[in-house]
Amino acid sequence: MGLDDALIFTRVVECHSFTLAAQGLGMQKSTVSRRIVLLEERLGVRLLNRTTRKLRLTEVGQAYYERCRQIMLDFAEAEQAVMQLQLEPSGLLRITAPIEFGQLFLGRVLGDFMRQYPQISAEVELTSRHVDPVEEGVDIAILVGQPQDSTLIARKMFETSRRLYASPDYLARHGTPRTVEELAGHRAVMLPRDSSRYWPLAGENITCQSVLSCNNITFARETVMAGAGIAGLPVMICGAAVETGQLVELLPEARLTVGELYAVYPSRRFQAMKVKTFLDFLIRSLSLSGGHLLEPPTAGLLPSPS
Repeated sequence: MGLDDALIFTRVVECHSFTLAAQGLGMQKSTVSRRIVLLEERLGVRLLNRTTRKLRLTEVGQAYYERCRQIMLDFAEAEQAVMQLQLEPSGLLRITAPIEFGQLFLGRVLGDFMRQYPQISAEVELTSRHVDPVEEGVDIAILVGQPQDSTLIARKMFETSRRLYASPDYLARHGTPRTVEELAGHRAVMLPRDSSRYWPLAGENITCQSVLSCNNITFARETVMAGAGIAGLPVMICGAAVETGQLVELLPEARLTVGELYAVYPSRRFQAMKVKTFLDFLIRSLSLSGGHLLEPPTAGLLPSPS
């Protein structure tokens, strides 16, 4: 009875509602409410403060909820550990990813994965915002840069080099910097993790004139091609524009900060087979691509299931 009551209590807290918890548990609302009252009486404490519109955990209720939630996770993981020994990847895979990575690479990799594992379905959100996979119920959040939350698992997937680029028109109007010191004062187009004061050079503090900042590397590339300024952009999205003369690579000896992609997911001892298999598939595909995310995949490039 104690484990059942812990489950009911946990569902009420997570649903913020007796009614929704009862629906999810297949119980009557009155039954759920009575079980919570009996639980409080048995423990001799008040776990929830109730009003007609809101439920709020007491201090002791918060502590009890955290322990109960961990018990529920441990129980679910114990069952999952046994089941996944015999099951192929299946079920709904929830993924979030940066917009460009999703458009240029993730779409075709996920499509190939789903072709090879037809029991997989997927929900994908392409976004530039930071995503907390625990808070939003996401299986895998692909993020630029390593997250600070130490309770999450962050698996480094990819590192892309950056170079300085400008348009021929910009260079004709403002001059071509021949050394990194000559970048000082040049008009800069900045990406989210770049400083607003300095060029994104590793180990250098060269001041810049920031005229534009944006959270989308494709948008930044387009503004640079139009002559807005100089930007440190990923090589993987600039090769074609350099070949056609729309962009000029500057100061190839300059060392820029790199861009890193991480796959972030909740820290659990047992990982769902669908998550583990897709992560392995995705990282192998990235390795085989050689970082050419804009290029159509070569026949046979993507891995086959083993």
